[in-house]
Amino acid sequence: MRTNLDGIKVSGAWGKLPKVTIPAPFAIDKTQAKVLIAGKGAEVTADGLFSFRYYLAAGPTGKKLEESFSSKSDFTTTLSGLIKGFQTTLVGKKVGSRVLLAVTGPDGYDSQGGSQDGSIKVGDTLIFVVDIVGAAVAQPSGKTVTPPAGLPTVTGGAADKPTVTMPGTAAPAAMSAVSLIEGTGAKVAKDDTIYVRYVGYSWKTGKLVDDQWTPNDGLLSSTISGWQTGLLGKRVGSRVLLVLPPKDGYPQGSNNPPLEAGDTIVYVIDILYTYKKTA
Repeated sequence: MRTNLDGIKVSGAWGKLPKVTIPAPFAIDKTQAKVLIAGKGAEVTADGLFSFRYYLAAGPTGKKLEESFSSKSDFTTTLSGLIKGFQTTLVGKKVGSRVLLAVTGPDGYDSQGGSQDGSIKVGDTLIFVVDIVGAAVAQPSGKTVTPPAGLPTVTGGAADKPTVTMPGTAAPAAMSAVSLIEGTGAKVAKDDTIYVRYVGYSWKTGKLVDDQWTPNDGLLSSTISGWQTGLLGKRVGSRVLLVLPPKDGYPQGSNNPPLEAGDTIVYVIDILYTYKKTA
């Protein structure tokens, strides 16, 4: 039973299929991780989305079981959706990093009785090489921008749920999409899935009508037209003010969010992550 990762050799460029040599049979006393390449991007958090590629080998044989590098498929999930060995080792690791993991059976697939195909048995140590491709930010960060005159006033810090106050004038005929905080992350593309938190206010009543401050993700293409237009090209880490007349929001009104026909809806959206879904 080994106490460290010495003896496992990994070579190759980040993002590319690694060459992994394992002194089999390999078993470890506790789950461990070693950063082979240190990234400088956003940190993986316990409950935020992140994307990765992986190589998996069986400790007893040293042989590769599967890998996602060849297909260039990035898996996007939260750590809570993965095995315990990932949860205990990847928090705080940064985008751009390559991490070597040795995961004990109890922290791997023992609770599932191993793998269905029998390639992973109860008690097997598993060897992973994980390249962290992307990670959600916890809150907006970047240059603060003063919006043009005549738009609603937004108050609250980057970590806070914003409050929106209408200017007391007639709603504008044209939509506005203004970054109140300009992030520096990836730009939102039309076929992306976006991970956001947001609030929506009725221009007519000045009341909060759509409170989605717990982050969630969805295809940009499945949102209302004002989101598809207004968020396109905006960067991760941005806080965006959208003022959407009926034609860009809800022309017939809406039950959810509760909005009368003809009303303008005002959104403040924090863009925490953007990625492309893979099958």
